Amino acid sequence: MLNQHISQTIAQELNVQAKQILAAIGLVDEGNTIPFIARYRKEVTGGLDDTQLRHFETRLLYLRELDDRRQTILKSIGEQGKLSAELQAKIETCQSKTELEDLYLPYKPKRRTKGQIAIEAGLEPLADLLWQTPATVPETAAESYIDSEKGVADTKAALDGARYILMERFAEDAELLAKVRAYLLKSAVLVSKVISGKEAEGAKFQDYFAHQEPLSKVPSHRALAMLRGRNEGILQLSLNADPDQDESVRQSYCEEIIRQHLGVNFNQQPADSWRQQVISWTWRIKISLHLETELMASLREKAENEAIDVFARNLTALLMAAPAGAKNTMGLDPGLRTGVKVAVVDNTGKLLATDTIYPHTGQMDKAMASVYQLGKKYNVGLIAIGNGTASRETERFVAEILQKSHDWQAQKVVVSEAGASVYSASELAAQEFPQLDVSLRGAVSIARRLQDPLAELVKIDPKAIGVGQYQHDVNQSQLARKLDAVVEDCVNAVGVDLNTASAPLLARVAGMSATLAQNIVHYRDENGRFDDRNQLKKVTRLGPKAFEQCAGFMRINNGKNPLDASSVHPEAYPVVEKILQATSQTIGDLMGNASAVRQLNAAQFTDERFGLPTVRDILSELEKPGRDPRGEFKTATFMDGVEEITDLQVGMILEGTVTNVTNFGAFVDIGVHQDGLVHISSLSNKFVQDPHEVVKTGDVVKVKVMDVDIARKRIALSCRLDEQPQDKSAVNATDKKHTAANRSNLNNTTRQSRSNSNIGNNAFADALKNWKK
Repeated sequence: MLNQHISQTIAQELNVQAKQILAAIGLVDEGNTIPFIARYRKEVTGGLDDTQLRHFETRLLYLRELDDRRQTILKSIGEQGKLSAELQAKIETCQSKTELEDLYLPYKPKRRTKGQIAIEAGLEPLADLLWQTPATVPETAAESYIDSEKGVADTKAALDGARYILMERFAEDAELLAKVRAYLLKSAVLVSKVISGKEAEGAKFQDYFAHQEPLSKVPSHRALAMLRGRNEGILQLSLNADPDQDESVRQSYCEEIIRQHLGVNFNQQPADSWRQQVISWTWRIKISLHLETELMASLREKAENEAIDVFARNLTALLMAAPAGAKNTMGLDPGLRTGVKVAVVDNTGKLLATDTIYPHTGQMDKAMASVYQLGKKYNVGLIAIGNGTASRETERFVAEILQKSHDWQAQKVVVSEAGASVYSASELAAQEFPQLDVSLRGAVSIARRLQDPLAELVKIDPKAIGVGQYQHDVNQSQLARKLDAVVEDCVNAVGVDLNTASAPLLARVAGMSATLAQNIVHYRDENGRFDDRNQLKKVTRLGPKAFEQCAGFMRINNGKNPLDASSVHPEAYPVVEKILQATSQTIGDLMGNASAVRQLNAAQFTDERFGLPTVRDILSELEKPGRDPRGEFKTATFMDGVEEITDLQVGMILEGTVTNVTNFGAFVDIGVHQDGLVHISSLSNKFVQDPHEVVKTGDVVKVKVMDVDIARKRIALSCRLDEQPQDKSAVNATDKKHTAANRSNLNNTTRQSRSNSNIGNNAFADALKNWKK
């Protein structure tokens, strides 16, 4: 019953049939992974894709947690003997944790309140009398309830106690809370003020010293900036429930909502003043504080979810960046005084040689000779240069070597160092290179990430890659769960070479664990390469379920069965046999023969187990076996002579690489050790709702320099190459809402991921917003 209810809810959200979601629930409960379900169980789910399935996975977890809480609440209220049929129906049909907690509020065990103390003192009849019979004179009625032994010393104490009883009763009315909450979500304004005396200490939050904007329209980066300011003791945040109301009007419209909900009319009756005070106090003392706390928490949750989604999209783009290819590669980790670390790896990523050179401290000739000799000896075809300190100087140094060399040619590429230092100091790197200096391990990582970004970046904690905003302010477990799902989806979308993949890469394959991945590596070390997917069954602790989940994503090149190099799952090999029999061809003749495959009718090869979706996938794979979903490898060419921020001139048109995309724009590395920001308003000549619709991390773009602030290391760029730079004084100051707090956050984020490097993501998060055309 529960699964059917959940399936209907999620089906409506995804605009699919409930039976599709019910089938997906069954598959997940059987231990199937999302990548496996998306790829190999399309018939069962009716073709739900990985994006839909990830949403389904998140909502399934939420709704099951909601139901667990629902059962706990029903039990608690039932044990109190207060569970009516009407209340039970409301609890069983509510669809959000907030609504559920509202319903539970009157019955939730709590510390003794003033209202409970008043009830114990026998004041509840007085409260009901005055509320229901406004003709009663409050002071007269209260006299009979004076009892010093019960703590009711006089009529004032009696009336106050009666008031507290009603305030707490009304403040726990779920329907009333829902009405006031809806009004606040629509009309309230978030107000931010600096705490007196904190102006100098909190200078980075100065844009929020006297700031207000509608609660419903606060973007995630501003919300997180203000919340951080509050956490650091700089800002005071509050909600203004009546932003359009004249300050001389003391009564909030929320009080009117309460009055209307309770059906109260004031007709100059003796108790009306007292009842009006009950309503006023209910709002000011109870509901306003409760809902402000709740809505602030909701604002944070929403902002965190958006920030996590931004991080996830950027990480996806980074992991799915096109590989440069399986060539012998030299990695250079630039440095000035400490030297340039050099590492050469073969086409599989195996370390061949290392060195440390000092081209920038008077040893140019010796450094050139070393690089040339290593490149020539190991037939290096690619040179990966980290984009940290001394990157452009090192790039110029390499260009000079290649220009002078006639018997060795290679392609130089500047790559992101993000996370390289994290990998270098990791336990994994220590196990892989126990005798190698930490700094040289970074050069190995830089070389490998050019060859295959996905295979190398999976070795790094996704949070350390630094392509998010406010990543340290968001829910860390939720962030980790989201990013792990991204890595898993990317790895399985590409597939892994079973004979060369590292343990961290294998661990990200559907059905795998760190232990199973390590067992595969041990088997490979002891028995040599895999020649057949079925050999996986011989790996220690790799049982039938794990084999079912992972086999289709493992690739064996030049194995016994050509299909093992494709994404066709071993369980579907009989379908291929049927195709071969019908066409009288060998697998070698058919694989890669696009014209022959396109003539086949998929419906001809379906059966009870394998329907059209699977057969079509098989034919697509036979047409282009082992195809890589990643795009063509491209790299930006930085302008010669533009190496520092001081070299920039307004109006320059440069080529760069997108390093980070936020909801307010995109950061672009243009080769000056400081990323520039293309504000969302300058990304396109058309209106842009979401920057991710226009660009993604890793894109190569052309930009125009619109403004350079050398003192604060800020660069404003535009993708609209016909846009004209403006005098900064002409820009409306009220438009500059991307604050110093944003800049500080992004700097802190990238500082962790880059260690001592000043690479692309360490950019300002401000810039001149909304350039006027």
